[in-house]
Amino acid sequence: MTDLPPLLGRVAFLAVASGLTPLIPVPLLDDYALRQTREGMVRQILREHGLPTPDPAVQVLAGSHVSTSLGGAVKGFLKGVLLFPVQKLFRKVFFVLWVKDCVDMASLSLHHGFLLTHAVERGDLDAASLNGDTPRKVHDAIVAACAEVDSRPINQILRRLFASSRLLMAEAARAFFSPKNPGPRTPEAEGSAEVKSLTDRLLAELWEERGYFAALQAHYDKHLKARPAQVSSGR
Repeated sequence: MTDLPPLLGRVAFLAVASGLTPLIPVPLLDDYALRQTREGMVRQILREHGLPTPDPAVQVLAGSHVSTSLGGAVKGFLKGVLLFPVQKLFRKVFFVLWVKDCVDMASLSLHHGFLLTHAVERGDLDAASLNGDTPRKVHDAIVAACAEVDSRPINQILRRLFASSRLLMAEAARAFFSPKNPGPRTPEAEGSAEVKSLTDRLLAELWEERGYFAALQAHYDKHLKARPAQVSSGR
């Protein structure tokens, strides 16, 4: 394999956007923000492939039907703020934990979005099967595939990416100094330009990890095939 899968470009954009722009006004990646971001990504992927977006299928494909808790490192840290009387140290740790939350969100979106797009493009999901048990089988295969790969190299790339983001630093500084009244968020146009820039840099680094995504696809294919009831897509 000499090139990145074509589908990775769009998914990388969605992953960066999800990691960079939490969907709640408080800068914490809680369960609600995670669920809303993942469901939005699933709907966008399905629509871009001309498929309907029934709520039950979207919720299953996004993992909303299982108990999931990612992020929230900033929230936990803020509870122990009195342990850090030195403001400079507090700011540094606050930003590190903020970056970790963003990496967690982006990594999850990148892996699940990549495999969901792969599943749709190879015909594992169609308009009819979205109303049956197929979404659960596809989701389970995605989770199983992700559990079999070592995502640390990808997470390290994302960590470097977000740590260098001027937009993220601006949001973190606003949240740190005015936690009860962070004021207007960064303009959407500026955010979009930042997302595009970060996505381009992410894709350039992911080229070195192109074999990783081929292996991820193979793990997914294996697990879907191993399901007791085979996916029927009417092909």
